[in-house]
Amino acid sequence: MYIGLGLFGIFGFFSISTMISNKKYENQIQEMKDNNVLLEDKSSIEQKELTQNGYSIFYYATGDKENELIVFLHPAFADHRCFNKQIDYFSKEFRVVTIDMLGHGLSKVGKAKDKIDFTIHHIDTILKNEGYSKAHFVGVSMGTLIAQYYSLHNPDKVQSMTILGGYDINANNKEISKAQRSENIKWIFKALFSMNSFRRHVSSISVSNPVEQARFYEMASLFTRKSFTVMSGLGNIIKQRDNIAINYPLLILSGDKDIELAKRMSKKWHDNEPTSKFHVIENAGHCANMDNAAEFNRIVMSFIKTDE
Repeated sequence: MYIGLGLFGIFGFFSISTMISNKKYENQIQEMKDNNVLLEDKSSIEQKELTQNGYSIFYYATGDKENELIVFLHPAFADHRCFNKQIDYFSKEFRVVTIDMLGHGLSKVGKAKDKIDFTIHHIDTILKNEGYSKAHFVGVSMGTLIAQYYSLHNPDKVQSMTILGGYDINANNKEISKAQRSENIKWIFKALFSMNSFRRHVSSISVSNPVEQARFYEMASLFTRKSFTVMSGLGNIIKQRDNIAINYPLLILSGDKDIELAKRMSKKWHDNEPTSKFHVIENAGHCANMDNAAEFNRIVMSFIKTDE
């Protein structure tokens, strides 16, 4: 009885503290909106919908259809808006597609039996719908895993690949898997008591700039508890595979404020892939495309145009 009351007291205090903290954070975001700090992207973007079995996938396209295509793939818990600072820049010279992957953004889980790994089939359909046989791929964090998995199944459809905050899905990744399991426990604990607490946590570890953290939190607000059900599909993606050769230009990027393990694994991948290019983006965290968009855009544009 005393133990039960003790636990209730702890959890009750935790819940109350979390509610107060979340409310304060949400008030800060509203204040940023009121002061026009969180400006929405003003690009002329076409929103499109792929109707699937029991769910829909939303994607967004802009830029001249006569130009080459770039597909941007977002990190876990975010959505297509994490590339708002890339769309205007790249759509001047490329057709640009961003996607809300299953369980993220407007692409709700619904009655889906598919998991996140099925995204490669969504991408294939999008390429066909847009009239392209190949594309440049730019992935951030989870987006890098999806991009690589797509290339395993469609190597001839990848013109180039840019990886930010990712690692080789085909390598021995025991160290990363161990670290991820530890992080997953934090996520589950936070999400169990408060999804907003969970969203704050993932925002704080994804970007370093407070304004960008608020933007990430806004995106993560559309990631629900039900969204977790599709994430198990990542298990099909991350497997040790031997003798996987790439036949496309590869750029590996890392933010200088990312965690040491992530930076080390990116550098290790580059060392093991001698044809790849590698850059560290200054003043940026895990999602460096948000923290330091100008430097990210410059490096990626130079890479793609050099290797065209």
